[in-house]
Amino acid sequence: MGSTAAGEYKVNIVLWYKVISLPLMINNLKTGRILSIDAFRGITILVMIFVNSVAGVSGIPSWMQHAHGNEDRMTFVDVVFPAFLFIVGMSIPFAINSRLAKGDTFWQLQRHIIWRTLGLWVLGIFMVNAELVNAAATGISAAAWSLMFYICAILVWNVYKFKQNWISWCFKAVGAIGLIILAVIFRGGEEGTDRLSPHWWGILGLIGWAYLYACITYQVFKGVAGGIMLMIAVCIGYYILCRQPFMHQGEWSWLTSQARNAAHTAIVLSGMLLTLFYFDDDLGLNGSKLVARVMGYFSLLLIAGVMLRPAYKLSKIQATPSWCLYCSAICVAVFSLLYFLTDVKHISRWTAFFRPAGSNPLLTYILPDIVFYGMLLTGISLPAVLGEGLPGIAWCAFFAVIMLFLVKGLNRLGIRLQL
Repeated sequence: MGSTAAGEYKVNIVLWYKVISLPLMINNLKTGRILSIDAFRGITILVMIFVNSVAGVSGIPSWMQHAHGNEDRMTFVDVVFPAFLFIVGMSIPFAINSRLAKGDTFWQLQRHIIWRTLGLWVLGIFMVNAELVNAAATGISAAAWSLMFYICAILVWNVYKFKQNWISWCFKAVGAIGLIILAVIFRGGEEGTDRLSPHWWGILGLIGWAYLYACITYQVFKGVAGGIMLMIAVCIGYYILCRQPFMHQGEWSWLTSQARNAAHTAIVLSGMLLTLFYFDDDLGLNGSKLVARVMGYFSLLLIAGVMLRPAYKLSKIQATPSWCLYCSAICVAVFSLLYFLTDVKHISRWTAFFRPAGSNPLLTYILPDIVFYGMLLTGISLPAVLGEGLPGIAWCAFFAVIMLFLVKGLNRLGIRLQL
């Protein structure tokens, strides 16, 4: 009798171990490529290239420039970065569930998330410091240092298709060693004494922080929409708490360093929640139910933004709650329109233009910088007329389109970056 009970106990332990070891899907998401998300990502990157380029053009209208930090307003330019954060949030459930479906264990998944976060931090820090290179102290020009950084980054994060994995790892190792050497020799500042450091994290670094926090949230709450909604409120509340005078004194002051990251995480989580509304089959939102839920969500974001605006003005620079909520509401509206066109009405042929950028966003993002530093290194300069007014705006729009075609060609050559 005792031996039988012991045997059953051992069997139960084994079964229990197998069950908890199995990679379970967090949400029952629709499979296949989502054209509306790809189109949203591609459009956002195209606009991001344009606004980054037009920032160097003089004589442009104020609505094409970032609002100043002390102003209570925002332009369409101030929505581009949060739109990218929003898309990151929309993609996280698909990415995590895809890895689980392929058999990733819990720790393998965490390793992937940490590796991706570290990659975004490294790229962000290098890109920020590329603008501060002291050529005399570093030993090479800023353009050469920057181009070598981008070449090394491509070597590390390119998706290789060699049959022998060791060849891929050799390329990655060369790139990693190159990054280390560039970090060691870097000297910045007017006196050439500054070392490579996160003066600020850069756009990619900020995305890395928000991505990390959002991935943790998604797993802790197991993709439950109510939990994600709660954490959006918590992130906004955390930012508000960090703006209280007592938080800047004594032992609590270090917490305030994460205020902007919390605000950015709120935007990422807002995109994540919209993905669940549209694509989680377990929620069963279709037709009028889906429209009502999305409209309610849009209205809630907008109303919350309006209510918080008197106390916290619209400001991208300060990452205020009102800015986060307004931008999230705008993203909900834009994506819903794209979803209606591409996934409901199947008007999708036009998305082919944006698809290369949408499928290779990191390369598309860094490509304009590679072109810029390449021109700087070779001494190529644009006519002065393209740096001001309407001709400058037209050139920046043309340049953004050219970048998309260039990425399309690089895709065909097998150059595709993935963190």
